[in-house]
Amino acid sequence: MRARYFYGWNVVGATFGMALFSFGLGFYGLTVYVAALQRQLGWSASAVSAPVTMYYIAGALLTLWIGDLYGRFGPRVVVAGGSLAMAAGIAALGRVTQPWQLYPAFLVMSVGWGAMSGAAINIILAPWFRRRRGLAVSIAFNGATLGGVIVAPALIPLIGAVGFTRALTVAAVVLVVVLFALAAGVMRRGPDDLGLGPDGDPAPPTRGSAAANGGPARRGEALRTWRFWSVSAPFALGLVAQVGVLTHMVALVTPALGAGGAARAVSLTTSAALVGRLVTGVIVDRLNRRFVASVTLVIQIVGVFLLARASSAVGIYAGCALFGLGVGNLTTLPGLILAVEWPRERFSALVGLVVGINQFTFAFGPSLVGGLRDWAGTYGPALATCAALQTVAAAVILLGPGGARPAR
Repeated sequence: MRARYFYGWNVVGATFGMALFSFGLGFYGLTVYVAALQRQLGWSASAVSAPVTMYYIAGALLTLWIGDLYGRFGPRVVVAGGSLAMAAGIAALGRVTQPWQLYPAFLVMSVGWGAMSGAAINIILAPWFRRRRGLAVSIAFNGATLGGVIVAPALIPLIGAVGFTRALTVAAVVLVVVLFALAAGVMRRGPDDLGLGPDGDPAPPTRGSAAANGGPARRGEALRTWRFWSVSAPFALGLVAQVGVLTHMVALVTPALGAGGAARAVSLTTSAALVGRLVTGVIVDRLNRRFVASVTLVIQIVGVFLLARASSAVGIYAGCALFGLGVGNLTTLPGLILAVEWPRERFSALVGLVVGINQFTFAFGPSLVGGLRDWAGTYGPALATCAALQTVAAAVILLGPGGARPAR
């Protein structure tokens, strides 16, 4: 008898599509917006970076509550509402004429980012999968990576063809149409709507909620341990550098590569991120996960040095490729380490805590890089600072209680 197809994979496909557009326009697309605003309106790097910092902070604060919103309204309502907010913010960015107008535009857009970023991917898929959750989440996060490969680079020629305002309007309309269709037509709360359990198994008997694992006391207990901070702190530092470089990537490489070369550089960076996540997924279960994280950061450091010192297009592209290899891993490895070093019943609460800390911290990356660039007149000191932060992160991650086996 053939196994019946499990509807949860449809939800994975819908979440893949959500990630494609939310990350393509709400994360990787920021580097395109920043460069276009600097070039067309002559604004400084710090003037356009500070609103991006506010955007990430607001998104991080919303992440603390997004689980409650999904639990109360379900993914259909939250994703539809998030897509409207992100689209409205993107369309507004295309019409700004003064630097202060970036703040309300990015604030509206941050509602969509908080509703459809990495935490949302895990929340939507958690009810559907248990045994194969890692595969499901990996597939969905590859949609996020492809958003940087396909969506963000496509903005550059679109802006060149129809202008900044019309290009962002087109992007906003496509975002709403696609995500409304996915939310309304595919997404459901969980397999119990279909009379099934996770992974398509028979529905389990109804049990009381184990709410204790996510309580504030348990989070506070974790915050007082070195075991927790030896995961959270290095990834927060690494992401400050990573997000700062990514946000300014187009502005950084355009003088040497031109607009077309900058689009290829962004595609190369995010394509390398896809390769890095796939390779890590193959080897990480057989190695010490902290060691894998440290090696990932070292590879990114080499990429940053190449971007800072390369005098040829080949060297710049090589720097983008090496830097990109770690882009996806810095968002997935914290959860993999927590999974083997903490009890399973505490995993969800701690992952949410780490994501919130990381998002709040990396919110300052764009302003750090932009401010140093304006101060020095070049991106050299900013890139050196990013390399130093990642060097500290690569060392600290090895100081934790590693060597744990994957949790059964």
